[in-house]
Amino acid sequence: MNVYDGLRIAAMLEHHGFERTESISDADIILLNTCAVRAKATDKVYSALGRIRRAKKPNAIYGIVGCVARESGAGAFRKIKDLNFVLGPQSYHKLPEILNDPNTKLLDINLSGLEKFDELPPITKSPLVAYIPIQEGCNHCCTYCIVPYTRGPEISRPYSEIIAETMHSANVGAIEICFLGQNVNGYKYTDKNGNTYRLSDIIRETAKINSVQRIRFTSSYPTEMTDDLIDMFRTEPKLLPFLNMPIQSGSEKILQKMNRPYDLSGYLEIINKFKSARPDIQISSDFIVGFPGETESDFEQTMDIAKNVKFINSYSFKYSPRPHTAAALMQNQIPENIKSERLIKLDSILNENQREFNLSCIDKTFNCLYEGPDKTGTNHIYRTPYMQPCIVTTDNPTNLANIKITSANKSCLHGEIVD
Repeated sequence: MNVYDGLRIAAMLEHHGFERTESISDADIILLNTCAVRAKATDKVYSALGRIRRAKKPNAIYGIVGCVARESGAGAFRKIKDLNFVLGPQSYHKLPEILNDPNTKLLDINLSGLEKFDELPPITKSPLVAYIPIQEGCNHCCTYCIVPYTRGPEISRPYSEIIAETMHSANVGAIEICFLGQNVNGYKYTDKNGNTYRLSDIIRETAKINSVQRIRFTSSYPTEMTDDLIDMFRTEPKLLPFLNMPIQSGSEKILQKMNRPYDLSGYLEIINKFKSARPDIQISSDFIVGFPGETESDFEQTMDIAKNVKFINSYSFKYSPRPHTAAALMQNQIPENIKSERLIKLDSILNENQREFNLSCIDKTFNCLYEGPDKTGTNHIYRTPYMQPCIVTTDNPTNLANIKITSANKSCLHGEIVD
């Protein structure tokens, strides 16, 4: 979502006559697009603002947008007194208001629903991958999560607007569409004629666009998985055989404390349904270790499910207390050293799962999407249907290529383009 917001903000400023620069010292306006999901991310925002303040031109406008702006509010101006603007994730379309009067301090952290989608100018050129938000906010209120506070309650965008933005993105260059939502598979919209649309309907209509070759979505919630969506993996070849479905913990006691209303048997049953619909599908997940009250037994149950399901890649984090969340006030907070030890143990399993899957891809051929040159500038990076980075040596990279995997390690694949 931050990638999408960043692209739309850039398009909006270009519409007002600005050009991008990679140099802070050259910039007339500097925006820091922020994430508040963990405390460390928020801390980094203010460190970065300090560096920007020292490097920018005296008359340059600068400020923050996104979730840290919503979290900090007017407090951001107290921490960095000469900030020009603090705009929440639903308010960044109001940025042009400050361009006419740089001396004004602009604060807007209201959760105004879907207004920004109506106000933003369309993009004129799309990257190969277009991120399309289909909803904003979340109603699940997991006890560790700040998203309901920073992005508000769950609102689904009108179906017709989503399809229009998707078609526009395809017309200006996108060949992969990734649908976004904090609870993306919970999308549900009823139009004025009484027609109700789900994520499966969006995927089905998008697949009709000839230039779109790959479709995916993130992030999903286990209890929102419906049979019509699962069946799309059976019937729609453009839908990638890859799914991120966060479990967070292998302990049902901890899941209850997290306000995640599913049990392990139900979670595993959903995975089995997906594998029945699409035998080559692979699953990734998210984990939080050291949640308040997590015992060694609870943590061992998380280790067990990581071993048994063999997620092909996962995001794992130490629990981070966030303001406005119930878990931050819970008893039995876990010491940092124990959280760190547990994360190392869990990561060893998750990394081995990822390494094993990558090795299993050797000698297989995948249709892969071009991402760009690698850091050396001599090779090129593609993404497999399972979102693995694949390094290829070629003088003629193409947007899509059939690549035979020749070697692999935990982090990436290596391959060669084949006809």
